[in-house]
Amino acid sequence: MVPWVLAFVLILSPTALAFPLESPAFQRLVKDSYDQVPGAPSFLDWLKSAYRKGFARSSPGGYPGDLEEALRQLSHRPPVEAATWAFQVVKRLLPRFSLEEGYEFAYATLKGERQCLLQATLVQGLLESMGFSAGIYMVWKNPEGRESNLGHAVAVLRLKGKDYLVDPSEPIPFPRHLGVFLNTKEGYRFAEPIYARDGAIVAYRIHGRRWLPDEVGPLPYAFVRSQFYYYRGEQARGGILKPPRTPTGLARSEAMLRKAVALDPRNPLARYLLGLTLAKEGRGMEAKSLLLEAHALYRTYGHVPRSVAAILKGL
Repeated sequence: MVPWVLAFVLILSPTALAFPLESPAFQRLVKDSYDQVPGAPSFLDWLKSAYRKGFARSSPGGYPGDLEEALRQLSHRPPVEAATWAFQVVKRLLPRFSLEEGYEFAYATLKGERQCLLQATLVQGLLESMGFSAGIYMVWKNPEGRESNLGHAVAVLRLKGKDYLVDPSEPIPFPRHLGVFLNTKEGYRFAEPIYARDGAIVAYRIHGRRWLPDEVGPLPYAFVRSQFYYYRGEQARGGILKPPRTPTGLARSEAMLRKAVALDPRNPLARYLLGLTLAKEGRGMEAKSLLLEAHALYRTYGHVPRSVAAILKGL
C-alpha cells in the first residue's frame, strides 16, 4: 500500500455514511449540481410535488400520495418492503435514463432524467429518511459476470447480518451483482457477494477471505461526492470520453476530475481518468504519475480492471 493511501483509511462510522434527504450532506450534493446547471427548481420541492402528482391517491403498496406521510408510514414497515417502494418510486418519477445528464439533480427536476449514481443516492436517501440503514456501492461485475471499471452504482439496504442491493436500472428491485466495490476498516475493497436464496447478501469474498456484512460498509460520503464530479468530467462535451475532443472540453474534464480527486484521493477511477485526460492534453509526465498511482490503488483494493492494466503496459 502506498504511504498516502494509508493516511486516508477510514474506520467505518454509520454517521459518516448516512445522508437522508433533508440532511446538509444530501443538500450539498444537490447544490453541487445546481452550481453546474443553474435555474432548476428546488430538488426537494420538486420531489414532493412530483410524488404528489404521480401518486395522487396512493403510491405502490397503497401508501399515501403525500411523500412525507408515506415515509412516516413506511418507517414502521419491513425494510425490504420500504426498499421495494423506493425502487418503484424512483423508476416512476424519473422515467428517462441518461448517461450524459442523468447524474445531475438539476436535470432530474427539469427533464425527469436519472443515472445510476443519482438513483442510488436517491434510494439511499429515501431509506435513510425512513430510519433504515443504507448506502452506496459501486459495481465492477454485473449479474451476468461482465466486468467494468467501476461502471455502475447501486444502493444497499443494510440489515443486521445481511445486505440487499437496490438497483432501479434492473427490472427487479434486488439484483445479484457479482462484484461490488465497498469500504472496510482496511480501506476500499473489491468484493464478491455471496447470496442467500432470497437475494440477501450474507457474506462477501475479499482476497479469498469471507467477510460478514457487519464487517464491511458502504462507500463514504467523500467518495460519493467525488464520483458525481467524476461523471461531470467523464461526460464533458468535447472532453476525454466525448469526441471530437476540444481544448475547452478537455479543460472541463480536467477541472471536474481534479475536483473529484481532491474530494477523495482514494477514488481510483477519478485518478485514472484524470491521468488519461492529461495525456490527451500532452502532459505526459504528470499523466504517467497519475496512472501509476491509480494502478497502485486498484492493486491495493484487490483488482486491476483490464482497461487499467492495458494502459499500464504502454507506459
